[in-house]
Amino acid sequence: MTDVVRPVGIAARGWGWRHAARTRPAVAGLDLAIEPGERVLLLGPSGAGKSTLLAGLAGVLGDAEDGEETGSLAVDGRHPSAARGASGLVLQDPQANTILSRVGDDVAFGCENLRVPREEIWPRVRAALDAVGLDVALERSTSALSGGQRQRLALAGVLAMRPGLVLLDEPTANLDPAGVVEVRDAVVRMLEATGATLVVVEHRVDTWLPVVDRVVVLDPGRGVLADGPAEAVFARHGDDLAERGVWVPGHPVDVERPLVVPGASLLVASDLVVGRASPVGAPVDLALAAGTSTVVTGANGAGKSTLALTMASLLPRLGGDLVAQPALADGLGADPARWRSSALATRIGTVFQEPEHQLVARSVRDEIGVGLRAIGIPVAEHAPRIDALLTRLRLDHLASAHPFTLSGGEQRRLSVATVLATGPRVVVLDEPTFGQDRRTWRELVALMAELVADGAALLSVTHDADVVRILGDRVLRLEAA
Repeated sequence: MTDVVRPVGIAARGWGWRHAARTRPAVAGLDLAIEPGERVLLLGPSGAGKSTLLAGLAGVLGDAEDGEETGSLAVDGRHPSAARGASGLVLQDPQANTILSRVGDDVAFGCENLRVPREEIWPRVRAALDAVGLDVALERSTSALSGGQRQRLALAGVLAMRPGLVLLDEPTANLDPAGVVEVRDAVVRMLEATGATLVVVEHRVDTWLPVVDRVVVLDPGRGVLADGPAEAVFARHGDDLAERGVWVPGHPVDVERPLVVPGASLLVASDLVVGRASPVGAPVDLALAAGTSTVVTGANGAGKSTLALTMASLLPRLGGDLVAQPALADGLGADPARWRSSALATRIGTVFQEPEHQLVARSVRDEIGVGLRAIGIPVAEHAPRIDALLTRLRLDHLASAHPFTLSGGEQRRLSVATVLATGPRVVVLDEPTFGQDRRTWRELVALMAELVADGAALLSVTHDADVVRILGDRVLRLEAA
């Protein structure tokens, strides 16, 4: 494949982008040059514009109706909108990367859009799947793939397009440790096979440092903060970067938790069988009590998210019992699946794995107020609750922004705020810390610890070892079938 792939360079001169209806630019004053074939790790605090830059390089930011562009940005000497065939973008969310229902068709999709001759497409598809190590039938349903397989599928789709520039936005988010290595190694095989230029965004950097040539750190709204070989950047700027929120090797994080005496039992699962159509994994026994934190971890595909949604009564159980105890039910009955949605919102709150799945309003402020209106909180009480959450989760400067213009990390914090606004006694969180920088990660975990200290019961699905260490009063490890 190396004879048909031409690595391309990147040039930004005073480049910036402001999303429509936003007063502040997501990126401003960016001066950056990346040579063909370079491998760059792009870092920066949450909201620094990393995803916006990748979208800009991929030529998918939109036109003047979608935002305002300043300065110049070029891929292979052209504006990115005129060079889309030169770039391949893998998004953070594995589901967002998947377009079609069968593996082969999904990999072929990009080639078809680039008008690759029909006789060339399927040889490209098979070669791309081999390159990323995804050994499944072309007819395999994409919905049957694990998260790691979906990420490799997305990489295969990019490789089949044969771009000169590969753009990866947190490609290992929400993956188990084995999946992280699988995806990273698939990227390396891709680069070795094609010689393409790489720009990868990741908050946790250790996985990617061995395979990149250079680290570029973005300063929110101010362009490049640091640029150079990783060792030199971290040696010179490490302390300052860590203070600003960048994950820096050798700068661990911790959160002190007060000693809490567990309270009354709130929700009890006995021989609980979970699954969307057929059972996933073994039956589960799990009790959630006030003032306790339970962490669910395990391999991708083991049923962690399905268990979380079932415990939250958002998916029907396939067997066993799920009983709300009197301290939680408060006279509503023992089966939370029979409660009205307004009653459920004040008792069991759920933060989904994909934040965008629970965003429905036109502004961040209105989004937090949705639940308050639904449960009948007097309007006079809305502003104090909303303002407190905006400040605590570092979203106050985004109060009037549309939720879908936020970064992934900002959307995650917003989804947490929407759930906490209604004051549930049980809080279920699926990958609560993904997309967070070092500073917001610590603040979010501290907030979760405070919820437990105040008497809530937390159930967190996570692959984050630090979350397991700090919040794992009880750790439930699920095994893949």
